[in-house]
Amino acid sequence: MSQLVSSPTPTASASLELMRPTTSSLISPENLLLKQKKVFEKFASVEIDGQKYMNQDDFVSAVAPGEDYKKIRKEQFGILFRIADNGKKGLISFQDFVIFENLLSKPDVEYDIAFRLFDVEGKGKITIERFKDILSSNVTPDSIPFDFDCDWLKLYVGRAPEKKHELAYEEFTQLLKGLQSERLRQEFKFYDKEGIGYITPDNFKKIILSIARHKISDYVIENLPTLCNLYAGNKISYASVVAFHNVVRQMDMVERIVHKAISESSDGKITKNDFLNTASRETRFSLFTPLEADIIFHFASLGNPSGRLSRRDFAQLLDSKWERRTEIKPTIKTQTKEHTGVLWAVLHQIYTFFLGSIAGAVGATVVYPIDLVKTRMQNQRSKVVGELLYRNSIDCFRKVVQNEGLLGLYSGLGPQLVGVAPEKAIKLTVNDFARAQLKNKDTGAIPIYYEILSGGLAGGCQVIFTNPLEIVKIRLQIQGEVAKNVDIPRKSAINIIKDLGLFGLYRGASACLLRDIPFSGIYFTTYAHIKKDIFGEEPNKKCSIGELLIAGAAAGMPAAYLTTPADVIKTRLQVEVRKGETSYSGIFDACRKIFREEGLIAFFKGGPARVFRSSPQFGTTLMVYELLQRWFPWSSSEEKVGKVISAVTDSGDLGYLKSRNALKILLDLDYKFGVVPKNISTPT
Repeated sequence: MSQLVSSPTPTASASLELMRPTTSSLISPENLLLKQKKVFEKFASVEIDGQKYMNQDDFVSAVAPGEDYKKIRKEQFGILFRIADNGKKGLISFQDFVIFENLLSKPDVEYDIAFRLFDVEGKGKITIERFKDILSSNVTPDSIPFDFDCDWLKLYVGRAPEKKHELAYEEFTQLLKGLQSERLRQEFKFYDKEGIGYITPDNFKKIILSIARHKISDYVIENLPTLCNLYAGNKISYASVVAFHNVVRQMDMVERIVHKAISESSDGKITKNDFLNTASRETRFSLFTPLEADIIFHFASLGNPSGRLSRRDFAQLLDSKWERRTEIKPTIKTQTKEHTGVLWAVLHQIYTFFLGSIAGAVGATVVYPIDLVKTRMQNQRSKVVGELLYRNSIDCFRKVVQNEGLLGLYSGLGPQLVGVAPEKAIKLTVNDFARAQLKNKDTGAIPIYYEILSGGLAGGCQVIFTNPLEIVKIRLQIQGEVAKNVDIPRKSAINIIKDLGLFGLYRGASACLLRDIPFSGIYFTTYAHIKKDIFGEEPNKKCSIGELLIAGAAAGMPAAYLTTPADVIKTRLQVEVRKGETSYSGIFDACRKIFREEGLIAFFKGGPARVFRSSPQFGTTLMVYELLQRWFPWSSSEEKVGKVISAVTDSGDLGYLKSRNALKILLDLDYKFGVVPKNISTPT
């Protein structure tokens, strides 16, 4: 292991170059040094003569915080330790750490690290023999042996043994860039023992894992053998292997073209032709062959055979740990001051409450006639009162218009609109608030059980407004049919409230909870997933008005029908009992009597009407609510006059990102580079 554990002692010029400040001038040298000192002090565990030092484990923890060591092994990060350990003492001083951090700031750090590893003597040049020794000793025995006598390598160092020249830094970097393609060619030839130009899917997977495992996602790794399904046959050609490798190497460009094409798409989805057309416009020459485009879309469309793919589909191609991130750079931006405190929190809740009230009123008005039909159908008692007044929902609708006029379809709408404002507002506000509190603060993701919990909490909280509203509405809706058959005066909403009293307004509240908690849990969860999984909504891609309406309506269907039994019970408990009708003392009494007198099917009376009412109502409500939020956005920040220069990063610790980048070239040589069994030694 001497070659691996040893790293070149920098020459004088190299040392000067290392000490030259290349870090962004946005951070003053004093602040940068303090930051590095803080990191060093945090991880350094060895103390000698009052001075702290890092051992290899300390160093790896400092440069790769939070690493799971799945795609990159801990031993491989140890390669960086050997580069930083200038004194070859197995310990790193603070000065060594500062020098290494400065090395990481170089734009060509991955090539520089590789060169230092191979340039053992620190001469600034590498012989072919040294290259062969170091490469051979840092790959595992199960790797396909590399033919160092190949014509490709001779083109770099010369064919005549006595005239082979050494490789300077620039030549060495070019050799490394082409080495992976030569390895791919040799490994394909190794597995294609019959020389037919094809290999098995399993052997294809072995090749790709050896040279690109660190760059592709686990999802793609598991599906690598499916490449044979791209065209008829059960084997994979050399052309397909090369094409796949080219796609991996050009993944940054794939990402840019996909982003450009999707941004120009009306629905946030693209086809293969869209991709190729965008690529031809955005690049001077043809960048992707038809075979490479086929491969991109084959792996991106796993699980989505429609041919129209969203950004989410393409995201599964690349390992998320290698996603592109923005370097620290000077940015002129307006400094903002976040509004905080109880007052602004209250104002924000008033804002969402107001928007929810408007959305709820619109949704309730649109479907109120259906709701009236649903209520009358649920209250109709079969096998008790005699002849049925309504045969079905359509018959009920027709008779209401015939006997009570069109305005009869809106009996009780006034109290509904008065009550629906706080009801829908509190439901939407509580759901939004609960989701915001329960989601992952870093990723924005929320587990499905928390989604259901958020919706259930919203449904439970609304009952304080829902129950009084519904009992008054139901009695207003039912008295229309009673007044037509029995000549009695109609009661106003005020009279009904007086008759019921405060406690009477909450009759059937337990049944209301039994209905509204599961309804909201099902509804809001389904609605969120339809928007995200079917319509591909993302932070930078919002659903259209039609998509919002469809998502809301579709989510309302299962939520409404599955909670119909609870709605039937609630209606029976809240309606004013007429002479000859069965009365109920509570939920269990109502369940028992309804089942005994009318059968199981009675629990789903008005189910279709409930679906037809709830589905468009909540579709309209949620659509209006989201549109109002877009048209009248809430801003919690206040611009402060003046411009400041700040350092901006997209995400993550840039030092950690660079330490990973420093290993990229070595991993391209072999994904197990540096992971060598202890009983294998490297030549000195």
